[in-house]
Amino acid sequence: MSFSSEVKQELCRVPLSRKCCAQAECYGVLLYCNTFSPREIRVITESDPFAQRLPQLLRRAFRFSFDRLPDGEGKHIFAVEDPRKLSAVQQLLGGDDRAPALHINFGVLEEPCCRAAFLRGAFLAGGSVTDPRKGYHLELATSHHSVAKECYILIHETLGFTPKLATRSGTQVIYLKQNEQISDFLTFLGASVASMGIIEARLEHELNNQVNRRCNCDDANITKVVEASREQMNAIRTLREQNRFDALPDKLKQAALVREENPESSLAELASLVEPQISKPAMSHRLKRLVELAEEGSI
Repeated sequence: MSFSSEVKQELCRVPLSRKCCAQAECYGVLLYCNTFSPREIRVITESDPFAQRLPQLLRRAFRFSFDRLPDGEGKHIFAVEDPRKLSAVQQLLGGDDRAPALHINFGVLEEPCCRAAFLRGAFLAGGSVTDPRKGYHLELATSHHSVAKECYILIHETLGFTPKLATRSGTQVIYLKQNEQISDFLTFLGASVASMGIIEARLEHELNNQVNRRCNCDDANITKVVEASREQMNAIRTLREQNRFDALPDKLKQAALVREENPESSLAELASLVEPQISKPAMSHRLKRLVELAEEGSI
């Protein structure tokens, strides 16, 4: 099951308790479904939970049933064709028999719970959301230009978000790309579990990035230590081969001996091994001096 399907499954578990909210949710479904006209309402979905919810939703909102119900496997097709039912829907939502209410009647959505219900219906009928492990994208798609613009206003006024608007093959799309906004949007609709999934995915992504950065930094530091140690060991070997080692000042000789005994140790570790202990910069200076002497060819 895709993440989008899981979200819709969770939303379909939201109780149809208040009639006003049932009407608002049904309103969102109608404006984002396949067909909403004075002659027909047609809802097509592949979501089994949504298909189970739709008959209850319509009955709770308008007190009548679909004229056509799904008759087999595959896509679920619901339809209302009875003129009396269609007229009742139009009148309730602010339209009439000749001009369907292809806009958002904000008077039906005065309460926050009804606005959440409307957006829930819109998402169930025309929404999708990307798996947060792959990216952040939530969208609502409708064929009605005015509905998209008014839904943009609804989201902005209700949640304070500024969604993006786009046209895709004649379809009007509102979308969100910020993970926090998507999480808050789903919580508002009633999908708090899915919202937590987005938060967890974001935290996991951030943690992985931190681990990768630290590993890259550690790898770079290890490489730097290994290369420096190799250069210092070569310098000490050169000084011994040229019989110049014994003539070194005691401090440089001490640093050379500690490095030879601990070829994989860092500067800080080497500095703690000499007697008396010295600072890391002091150890760095002595080892650099050994390299310089080996390159100069004389002490």
